[in-house]
Amino acid sequence: MLLDESTPPAYQHVFADIAEKRSDAMIVHARGELLRHRQLIVELAEKSRLPAIYPYQEYVEAGGLMAYAVDFREFGRRLADDVHEILGGANPGDIPIYLPTKYEFVINLKAANAIGLTIPPALLARADEVIE
Repeated sequence: MLLDESTPPAYQHVFADIAEKRSDAMIVHARGELLRHRQLIVELAEKSRLPAIYPYQEYVEAGGLMAYAVDFREFGRRLADDVHEILGGANPGDIPIYLPTKYEFVINLKAANAIGLTIPPALLARADEVIE
């Protein structure tokens, strides 16, 4: 579902549409403007009893079900290496573009229980972090 604008009423409208269509689950996009409304998005997903996977761990920390996201610590280290090379005289155009290679999978069991979802043990075993 696309948002016309990033406001609480727009999110409520989208979740009403999702409920009407009886969606089984949702994937939240990584658009930055959504992150500042993460608490509302997480609350609406829980109220709708809708399993959701999020693009950033901050959603899970706010009570969301799960996230599969770039490891920003690794990304920051790589960025710092690039800055170091540039400050050392390297031409920015000669530095290869970095694509993330490490992702983190985080599961929030409290959120799973809140929507009546049982996470399979095999999935829990694959998680980098489980919030209880």
